[in-house]
Amino acid sequence: MSRAGQSDKLRLGFLETLEVDGRGFVGGLLVTNQVGRPLEFQCTTPVKPNRTQEILYGNTLRSWMLGELIGGTLLERVSIKPELIVTSNPYILELRNHTEIPVACTDREQSMSLSEGESISLGSRKLYFHEGHSEDLSTITDHRHLIPDSADLTEPLDRVREALSETVKTVLTR
Repeated sequence: MSRAGQSDKLRLGFLETLEVDGRGFVGGLLVTNQVGRPLEFQCTTPVKPNRTQEILYGNTLRSWMLGELIGGTLLERVSIKPELIVTSNPYILELRNHTEIPVACTDREQSMSLSEGESISLGSRKLYFHEGHSEDLSTITDHRHLIPDSADLTEPLDRVREALSETVKTVLTR
């Protein structure tokens, strides 16, 4: 039974990147239903910044490349749009500045700019949101009942990393 005005379905996006030695970064986006069943998967080819980009972007290079460039490309490609994107990499939170979809990070340790006030417990994990988008907390709170308390939102991220590793191995052995 659904609550008034709320859907009984929730699509979750799990976005990860992987650094490939000497070739840059690849990214993958897995869209699942609320119990983790895959609905769609997209990945990128390796993206490597050139020296001019490294100089011009400076310390914003990783958030631009991982969040805006790779994350934005993957989000454009998927035909099934998620209602929430989860990542373990705080640099990917930059994607939130380029989409209406809330983006949350599972790892507060990697980014001290993520405060307790911008977090929510979802499943068995705590998610941390982009500091400039506090409205995301209320958006996700409205869907919280659709995620089982036992759900581990880091497990699909492991699947994305594994799929990216397999894809990279396949491409490199050709």
